[in-house]
Amino acid sequence: MTMAPPQMIFVNLPVRDLEASRTFFGALGYTFNPQFTNQDAACMVVSDSIFVMLLVEPFFQGFTPRPLCDARSHTEVITCLSAPSRAAVDTLVDKALAAGASEPMPARDYGFMYQRGFQDLDGHLWEIAYMDGAPG
Repeated sequence: MTMAPPQMIFVNLPVRDLEASRTFFGALGYTFNPQFTNQDAACMVVSDSIFVMLLVEPFFQGFTPRPLCDARSHTEVITCLSAPSRAAVDTLVDKALAAGASEPMPARDYGFMYQRGFQDLDGHLWEIAYMDGAPG
């Protein structure tokens, strides 16, 4: 019996300044796949199966007839990524803050889960969470 390849996720986010976004996420330690990166888009590699497509707003608009949400004033989605420890949560969020992000809410500790978040340069919300005993 052959196993199907793991399902991948591609989160698509509109950005105003692609180079600023690449610099910001590069400061957090993420890399970019050059095969899917050009002047309109950058493919940020989160893991072997998670990618974030940073798309300049006019290019992003070509994929939808609906108006874009201004993430600096409205919330459309919160992207949550797991971390291997509480310290890793703090390290990544602290890197984001040092690179120009803001922290919209204080850290939350639920005992079984610790999370902190940041708002990136375009206002997109990111949560980083450590879950004690999480599957996977």
